[in-house]
Amino acid sequence: MGAERKSNMKLLYGTGNPAKLESMRIRLAQLDIELLGLQDLVAEGKNIPRVPEDGNTPLENARQKAAAYYKAFGVPVFSCDSGLYFENVPDEVQPGVHVRNINGRCLSDDEMVDYYAGLARKYGNLKARYKNAICFVKDEDHIYEAMESSMASEPFLITDRPHSTIRKEGFPLDSLSVDSKTGQYYYDLPPGRLNQVAVEDGFLEFFRRILTLKK
Repeated sequence: MGAERKSNMKLLYGTGNPAKLESMRIRLAQLDIELLGLQDLVAEGKNIPRVPEDGNTPLENARQKAAAYYKAFGVPVFSCDSGLYFENVPDEVQPGVHVRNINGRCLSDDEMVDYYAGLARKYGNLKARYKNAICFVKDEDHIYEAMESSMASEPFLITDRPHSTIRKEGFPLDSLSVDSKTGQYYYDLPPGRLNQVAVEDGFLEFFRRILTLKK
């Protein structure tokens, strides 16, 4: 057997959520990148710093996390953050970057489903969109970040009736999410359509640009 091929770039993805790590691995599969997550560092006995994530936009939070993890570990690291935005709801219930933190509490997956299903019952099916941002710290002199429309999700609906299947840990709102074009729950979409809804191109192009600059 031949020698195992080494990846062109090894990066730390600043997340402790295994579902998000796996999702990003799928997004970047065609690039020569090896991704590690924070749980890999925990397994090595390293302490993960707490990051306040008190920014007003997804990009501000992504920047906070990437800077904190680079300072702690001194390796190339990127972090992402998302904001959830609804049409036609009062500003006081607009989640934005506080998707999981409601009224000063960090909600569990079950509590998130109950809360957002309640909003859908109150205001009708919610037309929603995720706006996503990324910050990559290669070293102290090379920091790349973006919050582009190509990184946003397609518009979708949040309904008040959770899908009957078991929820995927780490992505609780997918059980309430309905594709606007087909009327199907995310869990019922074929993989090709689900990839379109997730809009992976923005993150893929972000790293393609970085790999080009590296040469």
